[in-house]
Amino acid sequence: MNRRQTLLSLLCGAALLGSGLPAAAQTAGNADQGPPFRTMSDAGAERLMLLGYDPVAYFTQNAAVLGNPAIQSEHQGVTWRFASAENQALFLRNPAQYMPQFGGFCANGINYAVPWGAGGGPNTWRIYRGKLYVFGGQSSRDHFEMATEENLKLAHQLWRDEIAGSNAVFVRYKRLIFRVPHYKTDGALQAEWEAKLAAGTLPVMPGQPQVVPAAP
Repeated sequence: MNRRQTLLSLLCGAALLGSGLPAAAQTAGNADQGPPFRTMSDAGAERLMLLGYDPVAYFTQNAAVLGNPAIQSEHQGVTWRFASAENQALFLRNPAQYMPQFGGFCANGINYAVPWGAGGGPNTWRIYRGKLYVFGGQSSRDHFEMATEENLKLAHQLWRDEIAGSNAVFVRYKRLIFRVPHYKTDGALQAEWEAKLAAGTLPVMPGQPQVVPAAP
């Protein structure tokens, strides 16, 4: 066993022990929406989705709106928080309509099969073709949107082939060592974004609305 394989074995073993979750696939509803889920904890919930933001408000108010800890529900083993009882009722009526893709992990990370960062606050989300995607930060969203259609195709394929129903920590460490063929560093992506910004060729220019092309 070479050094890289040894490191992978150690990291993955630690990931499995630390996660408390089985590595085997879990039962999922909509496979592209989770599990696994990217959650956080606070005084009101141990496995809180979307950093506490209301999943319905993105669609009904076109805004990131923090939910009220007094108005929350459990669905698929995680907690969803809402700004109003009306939004809570809408969600419970049809959760799949409002749940984020990729279990609430950063879509740009999933593009490289690395389930890690979260998002959902201002400038870290986007509704595209009627589905909610969240990002670990504005730069992650900017980089992803340099080629949204291509990146979504890759991300959905990698999610279904490697991540859906799996142990996210295991997959994350594996792909931090064994990168996907199309991997680019944050520095390379930022340089590409800045070059396109200077040339005025970004698909989504800062301050301008996103243009969603006709379905391919």
